[in-house]
Amino acid sequence: MAHAVVVRDVRKRFGAVQALAGVSLEVPRGEFFGLLGPNGAGKTTLISALGGLAIADSGRLEVMGHDVQGDYRAARRALGIVPQEVVFDPFFTVRETLEIQSGYFGLRRNGAWIDELLERLALASKADANMRSLSGGMKRRVMVAQALVHRPPVIVLDEPTAGVDVELRQTLWSFIRGLNEAGHTVVLTTHYLEEAQQLCSRIAMMKEGRIVALDTTARLLAAFSERVLRVKLERGALPAPLAERATRDAAGWWRFPIADMAHVEQALASLREAGAVLASLEVAEPELEQVFVRIMHREEPAARP
Repeated sequence: MAHAVVVRDVRKRFGAVQALAGVSLEVPRGEFFGLLGPNGAGKTTLISALGGLAIADSGRLEVMGHDVQGDYRAARRALGIVPQEVVFDPFFTVRETLEIQSGYFGLRRNGAWIDELLERLALASKADANMRSLSGGMKRRVMVAQALVHRPPVIVLDEPTAGVDVELRQTLWSFIRGLNEAGHTVVLTTHYLEEAQQLCSRIAMMKEGRIVALDTTARLLAAFSERVLRVKLERGALPAPLAERATRDAAGWWRFPIADMAHVEQALASLREAGAVLASLEVAEPELEQVFVRIMHREEPAARP
C-alpha cells in the first residue's frame, strides 16, 4: 500500500527536552488520520519536522514518497499545513494573501481555485478586506485557504477549530470531508476528541514524545472504552448487585458498565424488582475521551503497529 506520510524512528531534542523519542508511523494515501495527545506530547514538533520547519536529529520523514530533507521541494509541494498559531501579513487583502501564497509554489493562473476556496470557506464577502480587519475566526479561515491554495495531496490540520465558532467548524469539516473523499490525505490534531472520533478512521496517541497507542478508532473504542447505562432514580434505591458496580456523579446519575442490550434489560428488571422508580435513563456509547484518559494514565503504554 502506498503511503502519504512515513515517519521512521524520528528523534528531536530541544536542549534538555526530548520532544520526539523515536516516533514511527505510516499514513496510507486517502486516510483521515488523527494524531492526539496532551499539551507537550510532541505533536506540533512532529508536524514541524514533517513540514521542514524543524530538522529532526535522526530518523526519516517522507511525504508522498519524497524525503522531507533530501527532496524538500517536492515534499513541500505535496503538503499543506494549517498551524495552530494565526500568522498573517497585515498589509494585504485576503485575495492578495492567497495570490502571494500561490506565487510561492509557482502557480501563475490559480484564480479559479482561489475563488472556490473563498466560496467554500465563506470568505467571498471578505476577499478584498485587509487581513488586519478580520475577526479571529475569519483569519483562521484564511489560514486554511493558504494551506490548500496549491492543492496539496496531504493536508495537516494542527488544532484547526481551536477557539472558533460552530459555523466555521461545520463549514471547515464539510469542506475537508469533501477533499478527503476526493482522495486527499488528512492528518488532524485536536483537543476536541469528539471531532477525532467522528472524522478519523485511525488514531495515534502521543505522550512524552512517543506513540503510546496506534489503531483504528473502532478498535481503540472497543478495547479501552465501554457502553454505560445511566439512570436517575425518582425514588427507591439500587439493588445490591447493581450498587456494587455502580458509580454516581455530581448530578445524581448512577452509571454501570454494560456489554450489550441484554444487560440493560437485566438491570431494568433488577430495578423494578427492587421497587425503584426511574426519573431518566440513557445508554451512553463508548467515547474517545474515555479511551484517551485511560491510555494517558497507563503505566506501561504500548503501541500497536
